[in-house]
Amino acid sequence: MLTEVDRLLVATPDAAAAAAAWSAVLGAEEVMAGPASGLGASRRVLRAGRSDIEFLQPDGTGPIADALARRGRAHVWAAGAASPDPGAVAQTARAAGARVQDEEGRVQVELEIEGAPIRFVISPEAERTPAGRLDFLYEATVLAADQAGAVGKIRDAFGLDESVFTTITSEMFGYTGVLTLFQAGRLHRFEVITPIDRDKTMGRYHAREGACFYMGFAEASDVLDIEHRIPAGGVTVDRPEGRRPDQSPDQVWIHPPTLGGVMLGVSRPSMAWMWSGHPERVTPL
Repeated sequence: MLTEVDRLLVATPDAAAAAAAWSAVLGAEEVMAGPASGLGASRRVLRAGRSDIEFLQPDGTGPIADALARRGRAHVWAAGAASPDPGAVAQTARAAGARVQDEEGRVQVELEIEGAPIRFVISPEAERTPAGRLDFLYEATVLAADQAGAVGKIRDAFGLDESVFTTITSEMFGYTGVLTLFQAGRLHRFEVITPIDRDKTMGRYHAREGACFYMGFAEASDVLDIEHRIPAGGVTVDRPEGRRPDQSPDQVWIHPPTLGGVMLGVSRPSMAWMWSGHPERVTPL
């Protein structure tokens, strides 16, 4: 029922500054601004590739103000996915015990994972004119201690086929994970990861924040150009040994302060298949 990750929703005390950062580094372009009255916030939407980034700034009391007060900083408040039938998604999610409500023509699905509200916004499929240096988002990552429990809730809420899921382990970052792929042969998914090294950045983050969204991942045709636009100290780069500095890295992780509170991974085309079940699909440089 889900076809692609189509947006991230970011709670921020300063939407203008966050939007400016995405524009400077990734060439994202504003496509809409207006109220998000049900959230007690204003909404500023930027197009990044074929995906949207929504910056939600509180203009009074409401869920966004509460989220910022609880977390104390800008963060990914929800992840969005597209569906040809959001109404059917809503029915499935309700039957699985999720909290579901309409939100300005979309469906908001809230799962309780380890006592924390993990929110998803399901929108009708739409064609979008691409903008900027990204091609598209394909992943939103949830941190959770009970990996199997979180995966099960996401699977059941969205009617996903567990037979196409794949697992991932990273010694570099100290975690294990499950990619809840929406469809066989496509990259789009929610990722559930569990830190296994409490001393690494992700382990410390989870110890401080608990279950929450951690980051997003996107694909871009020219990762080298993006790398060069990121301020010094604002990025972690994965460039294999022996590859020249003027050649594309396989991926970069843009640190949250660089993008207004959002950690964003960016991989070169096809590279994400290396850890998504089909390494034979990776095009070598």
